[in-house]
Amino acid sequence: MKLRLTDSGVRNASILTALVDLLGKPIAEARALCIPTAGYGGPYADPGGPWRFISGRSPSPMTELGWKSVGVLELTALPTIDKELWVSWVREADALLVNGGDALYLGHWMRESGLADLLPSLRDTVYVGLSAGSMVLTPRIGEAFVGWKPPTGGDSTLGVVDFSIFPHLDSPGCPENTMPEAERWAAEIAGPAYAMDAETAIKVVDGSVEVVSEGHWKLFDPAS
Repeated sequence: MKLRLTDSGVRNASILTALVDLLGKPIAEARALCIPTAGYGGPYADPGGPWRFISGRSPSPMTELGWKSVGVLELTALPTIDKELWVSWVREADALLVNGGDALYLGHWMRESGLADLLPSLRDTVYVGLSAGSMVLTPRIGEAFVGWKPPTGGDSTLGVVDFSIFPHLDSPGCPENTMPEAERWAAEIAGPAYAMDAETAIKVVDGSVEVVSEGHWKLFDPAS
């Protein structure tokens, strides 16, 4: 699977160009499935958030980029749907657009639905994460980002990549997400971690990590 992990969607030309490169075709020729599930988790959830994401009315561009087609894959529904059917939908998609919200809630439903087990086999699919949709692929999110509490407790997520993400760096909407706070968070994580702003994304292909940014970011690496 090819990963495009964003803070706030496809916000600038550099992130868009890198996305098209991952797809290997114009967006107008690519089919996408959007996954709104994370928007229902956490203490600040409201039904308007998933609707804005699906309808392309979010301030974080994802579904409105001009895809050939966009479908909705709601993870909480998948356990009630024939698995062969929904797996075929996923395999036919060129991109998975994964909403922000609560990373632990999203991770729980990725596991419960079976999507987490399917991800490693999607070699040519581009996974585009937005905030929590990006954080869910990391090993852990840190206590600062725990909202919804999973039955197993803790702050562990899927561990598809080997680094963690501190999103919304210096965002007006998240005034607490400062660089000093990111440094404190990274010390708790005790592993490789990126702090990133709205103009930054991380590209991961075959284990190779590249930061694409028109903003600012920082890598915290205790091994360096």
